[in-house]
Amino acid sequence: MIDKIIEIEVYKRPYKIRVKGEEDEKYVNHLTAYVDQKMQEIAVKSKSTDALKIAVLALLNIADDYFVCRRRLDQLDEALGQMETEFESLESRLFKDENVYPNIEKATS
Repeated sequence: MIDKIIEIEVYKRPYKIRVKGEEDEKYVNHLTAYVDQKMQEIAVKSKSTDALKIAVLALLNIADDYFVCRRRLDQLDEALGQMETEFESLESRLFKDENVYPNIEKATS
């Protein structure tokens, strides 16, 4: 894959970014739009014109978004682990005595 330089704009400031291909370019453009949107929202809410202050506040908002999603993912992983444990327990009880349910086959992973 050939590297390519693209120009992006965040909060009305141009930046040049090296990307590895079309998919990477689309992803960088998606990230750029997200960051720019966050900065625009912060600028309106804070009524500040200080680009550095707006960038820091936007980064804090983005970090908060990340940690909220990470916490939710951890909760989902924990719930999935509990469900797997319950399934294994049910499966072991069901097949404890295979003679009781001779027509049921054990699931294979």
